[in-house]
Amino acid sequence: MRIDPESRALSGLTTFLTFVALNLLYLLLCVPIVTIGAATSALYEVTIRYSDDESGHPLTDFLPAFRANFGRATLVMLCLLAPAALLGFNSVFWFAMPSILGGVAGIVALLGALYLFAAFLYGMAQVAYFRAAVRQTLKNSLLLPAAEPVRTLGVLLIPVTLVAFTILFPPFGFIVLTVGFSVGAYATAFLFRSVFRRHES
Repeated sequence: MRIDPESRALSGLTTFLTFVALNLLYLLLCVPIVTIGAATSALYEVTIRYSDDESGHPLTDFLPAFRANFGRATLVMLCLLAPAALLGFNSVFWFAMPSILGGVAGIVALLGALYLFAAFLYGMAQVAYFRAAVRQTLKNSLLLPAAEPVRTLGVLLIPVTLVAFTILFPPFGFIVLTVGFSVGAYATAFLFRSVFRRHES
């Protein structure tokens, strides 16, 4: 019996295992927390590249991208993800208050957190895709969610859906831990490429 290394089934299995390994590596590098930005930008870099006619090698290119993006990605993360998390915690606090004012404040805080989280994702994708200064990256990141509301909804829908399914169906967490982040980043890569093509000039 001979196994054809070019067969579609074997190629599909190899790709699946690559995304599993990529997902596990991403989660491992997110553990120190301060490295979340660099890990996310590296994940976006390899998946954006792979979404363009499957160019590059996602697994072997991940660590070099992580090292190259570390400084800029960390600064962008501190400027966008930290306040998004703070607003998220504030929304929980306000929603816990049984009053109309608490409900309104909770909604405002939640919307602000989602907007800044979307800006963070755009920031990580820009760090991966461009070599712009941090200041310009932050400016673009804060403007893009408002400039691209439909695509931003798609960018947010993927991680929000993963979290919601994990909360509602805890066994789904196994999928998130094995391929959820890597496949989610790959799906989002097409949206990022579309947005960047529209605004690249």
